[in-house]
Formats: sequence, structure tokens, C-alpha cells
Amino acid sequence: MDKKRNYYVDWWKIKKSSVISVIVVFLFLGLLVGGTWWAMKNNWFFAGQENANAPKDAARLISFEGDVRITRAATRETEKVSKDTFLLAGDTIQTQADGKAQIRMIDGSVLTVRPNSTVVIRDSASIFGGTNVKVELGDGQINVKTQDQNEASNNIVEVKQVENKLQSQTDASFNSSSNGGEIRISRGGVESNVGGEKTVIKDGEFASINQNGRLSPKERLYEPPKLIAPPTLEQVLTTSNGTADLTFRWQKSDGTTNFSFSLEVASSPFFVKDGMVIQRDSLTAPNFTMGNIAPGVYYWRVRGTASSGQTTEWSEPFRFTIVKREGNETLTASDWQSENIGGKVYIISGKTISGATVRILGRETFAGADGSFRIQVSVPGPEATVEISDEHGNRNRYVLSVESGKVVKQF
Repeated sequence: MDKKRNYYVDWWKIKKSSVISVIVVFLFLGLLVGGTWWAMKNNWFFAGQENANAPKDAARLISFEGDVRITRAATRETEKVSKDTFLLAGDTIQTQADGKAQIRMIDGSVLTVRPNSTVVIRDSASIFGGTNVKVELGDGQINVKTQDQNEASNNIVEVKQVENKLQSQTDASFNSSSNGGEIRISRGGVESNVGGEKTVIKDGEFASINQNGRLSPKERLYEPPKLIAPPTLEQVLTTSNGTADLTFRWQKSDGTTNFSFSLEVASSPFFVKDGMVIQRDSLTAPNFTMGNIAPGVYYWRVRGTASSGQTTEWSEPFRFTIVKREGNETLTASDWQSENIGGKVYIISGKTISGATVRILGRETFAGADGSFRIQVSVPGPEATVEISDEHGNRNRYVLSVESGKVVKQF
């Protein structure tokens, strides 16, 4: 009879550093897997890649987000875009309210299709040592950036029967709606052709197109308003009733021109209808106060309409967060120092509680184990507002003189 075998294992003495190392390895692998999944979901690996199976004269989709669809000219079938999508002459690309796409045309130009837009690829062909590229904007907004072009090449955007030939090194945006169209030139220029009558619109100029396809006289291009407050990434604590009141402030792009303003605040960065919190038009002052904002993440943007009738593009949206107040402690700070390292750039440092978040002019850092912090910022004026907060909703603000490093005001 075989004897029963017994196995004995001595207890191992495991170092604390070994346990920490194993935990770090597993955390790293988890982050790697999660990051890879997120990058694939958001087309990071796809962006910039070209589909080797695409025909020679096909335009290539280089990035997209949200709901973007293609209607094929050959089959009239509509399909959602993917990493393998390419576009041929006759195809239509359509973005929904949360959709956006970038297309590289065969001449190297980049066509950006904004949300709620429809674009038809009218021509995409290589011929006689050059290229012919033509798109028609049905409705919505597009932006086109061209590279150097030879004399045998044409890059044309058609808006309301107006053909706009883009020059080399041009950055232009086009709008189209039931009320007409708009042309904005940030760099370079376009030659607009209306029934054989040609007009060159250069950088820094704007022109509108009426419903009959006639071009208005050119005028100076106005930039979008500059957003001031709340600054991007701002965190605002609620009051005792669980909501917050907030004043939105912005600056018009030209001090000598009268503007009215449109303001939008939404819970979606795409400002879709379902996520819209507030819309206000015809505001005459560059500010608006909104009350009883519930905790959450929000986005806001502004555009202006000049007395001439020209409407600017929307400003790039700022993001802010309404945070529910849970704590009631005052966060103190000391040992303030401000060091100028050239021009309007300063390094501001100090000391507060360990782990606190320190924000200055849209930039942020965390206080170290000893409470010390150090942050480099570009300060437009003689003072800077420093906000210190923690995870419990405690917060304090200091107005600091960047020249002396002394606290001017605390609130």
C-alpha cells in the first residue's frame, strides 16, 4: 500500500516592498488595458491612419466623434462611419448634433465638418499634374485648411450657388442655412464667383451670401467674444440651499463696434438640445447672471452680432463645475512667494494643507505632503486670484500681488 504523502510549506517572510511592487504592477496593467480600450473607443489609433484599400482619388476620414454618417452615391445607402471609411465623388457626409469629422482631401487639404452639417463631395480627381477638389455645403458649417497648390489644382467650396476657390495656405470657414451663407477668412484668401462676377476675399475679411445667392460687400472679420468668467475648469461651491448663483462675463472682440450677444449654457460640450440649460439672445451687456444652478458639470459659450449684421463664430466653450458644499473649514495658506521669470510669467508658491488643490488662472496643482505648492502662470495684470480647495468642498480665495508676493485680499 502506498504511503500517504504529506506536503509541508514553510511560511515565507515577504517584504513590504515586494507587496507594494506587486500591487503597482497590477495597477499598471489595469491602467494599460483600460487606456487601450478608451483609446480604441475614441479612435485614437485610427486618427491619421490611411486606409490602404481606398481608391486612388478617395478622400480619407482622419478622425471623427459622435454620430457621423455617409450616404454613398453608388448605392444611395446610408452607413455610419468607421476606421475604414473613405469618400468618393458624389458621396454625402452628414453629422448629427453630437457629430464632428475631419477629412483629408486628395490635395492634402483638411476639411472639418461641424455638428448638424451636410456636405457633398462633388469632385475628387487627379488630372493633368494637379487635383480637382470640390465640395458643396448643404447646411451647417465647415472649415477648410489648404496647403501649397500648383496652378493645375483647384479646391472649391460651393455655398448657395457661390463657388469659392481657395488659395494656397488658406484657413477659411463657411456657413449655410435657410437664411443664406457666410464666408470667413482667417488666413490666405478665396476667389468667390457669382455668375461670372469674381470677388477676392482675403484674410481678416467676412462676406455674407443672401438667399438669392448674391454676395454682400466685404467687411472686416470680427473674432468671437473672449470669455472671462467663470474661467475654464472653475469649481463653484453651492450655497446653503444646495444651488449656486453665477455671473458670466466676456469681452467683445472690438471696442469700437456695438454688439449684441447670444449666450448658451449646457450640460453637453456639443450644446445639443436635450443638454441645453439656458439660451439667451440679444444681450446688450457683456455679462449675464444665472441663479439656482444645480451641482454638475456645465459648458458655456458666447457669440456676438455686430451692428453691421455680421455674427461671429461661437467662442471656444469653457467648462465649469458646480460642487455641493459639504465642509465648513477655512483653508489657510502662508509663505507666499512670487518670482518673475520673464515678461508676464511668474512662479507662485506657498504652503497650505497637504493634498489641497491650488488653482491660478485656469492652471492647477496639488499641495505636497508638507503642504507646499509651486505653479507657473502667465499673469495679464498686477494681481492674480489663487483658489485653494479640498475634496470636502472647503475653499478659500486669495488675491495676490504678483510684484510683492503679498496677499491683497482674502475671501
